[in-house]
Amino acid sequence: MTAELLNGREIAKDYRADLAAEVEKLKEAGTTPNLTVVIAGDDGASLSYVRSKNKAAEKIGMTSEIVQLDGTVTEQEVLDIIARLNDDDTVNGILVQVPLPSQVSEEKVLEAIAPDKDVDGFHPINIGRLYTGQETFAPCTPLGIMELLKHTGPLEGKDVAVIGRSHIVGQPVAKLLTDQNATVTLMHSRTRNMTDKLKDYDVIVSAVGQPGLITGEHLKEGAIVIDVGNSVVDGKLVGDVDFDSASETASYITPVPGGVGPLTITMVLNNTLIAAKRQNQSK
Repeated sequence: MTAELLNGREIAKDYRADLAAEVEKLKEAGTTPNLTVVIAGDDGASLSYVRSKNKAAEKIGMTSEIVQLDGTVTEQEVLDIIARLNDDDTVNGILVQVPLPSQVSEEKVLEAIAPDKDVDGFHPINIGRLYTGQETFAPCTPLGIMELLKHTGPLEGKDVAVIGRSHIVGQPVAKLLTDQNATVTLMHSRTRNMTDKLKDYDVIVSAVGQPGLITGEHLKEGAIVIDVGNSVVDGKLVGDVDFDSASETASYITPVPGGVGPLTITMVLNNTLIAAKRQNQSK
């Protein structure tokens, strides 16, 4: 068996075309969705990622701004900027690029974002709404994973192993999978004999940042493999899964790069569009 590639770039391209059409309708009704991203410091990788979000937003007809702050910015200055963006009716989505400088509390800053503009889905109120089945913004990488999985068939009844229990990926994607009636096991660094157990699972979602963690010999024949790992080895971006060997056993597999990443950015745009619609209705 040779796995079918889940090409995140192609799937994101089609999804963004639909978003562009929705944005155009909203603009015709008098609202242009806006995404504003706050970044502090001069980390090249973070700045490049922020610029890619900015470019993607503008490409589908949104407006997008980058508030770039010096690495010496104080916590209060960042909080003041967030307060200003919360009060600005032209800003629909606010995203703070992390990590922040050491003198700025990431927790305080993320909690300062108005929940209805929290398009990253990290605010405790939005997390609580997710786990109680209310209308909310879910984190964007889990949403991107779910969009990829739509292209593999129904999830109901499937046994899924999610590797990694972060509040950004592992835990929320486990909840979203459960909502689709999958049976989910959340694995982590303290799970005993983890890779030996993977042959029991129909779907593997790995998000730990450990290159080569999973090979083809660990997989059930025909498993679906979603690789969220993101590590640099010898100057190349790699995932948690040994792609070549896993491709010989899996039925579907994501590449790294070009798998989950493009869908993460796409879901930021989707959440921004939803935010604009909701805010427009509340007016």
